[in-house]
Amino acid sequence: MLIFIKERLVFFATPKTASTSIETTLGNLCEIRLSRHPSVKHTPYRKYKRLLEPFVSTIIDVPPDRIAAFREPVDWLGSWYRYRSRQELIGTPNSTHDVTFNQFIESYLQDKSPAYARVGSQAKFVSDKDGTLGMTHLFCYDQLGTMVAFLEERLKKQIKLPKTNVSPKTELSISPTLLKDLQKTYARDFEIYNTIGN
Repeated sequence: MLIFIKERLVFFATPKTASTSIETTLGNLCEIRLSRHPSVKHTPYRKYKRLLEPFVSTIIDVPPDRIAAFREPVDWLGSWYRYRSRQELIGTPNSTHDVTFNQFIESYLQDKSPAYARVGSQAKFVSDKDGTLGMTHLFCYDQLGTMVAFLEERLKKQIKLPKTNVSPKTELSISPTLLKDLQKTYARDFEIYNTIGN
């Protein structure tokens, strides 16, 4: 999470949406940078609203714009799956090395998912506990240039994002039945993506 006081802007680092690249590029320009540990760096909106917003309201005179990137849900899960298949995780509970993508999705849909499939939900990340969307601006990950242009205008700085945390290349496919189950269980994620994608 990056908080820009003068620009009245809060960037929420949605996992697996180039957030590390953005933090690396813009982290020295903001006044408040929540970084390093994943649970700090990827502070969700509901936690921000409860713990940080009261403080931020004392240093920014009007409610700041809140922005985040949002990825197509299957693609987002695919990125998690690939990221957790990397060599250094083999033999750990978080590894997907010996798991197919369909098995990963099946596990993700369980009430009590195994560790490797516990990745949360983008919809929950950007929303309040009652489901209300907390962002003033959401940007499609597959059109990241739009968010970069927004940030360039707001921060008065040219931005070139480096490639970081690149996941291993893997061909992924999901069965039609599983896709339907996923779309039903995580309908809000697909709804948000389709709203900002059009």
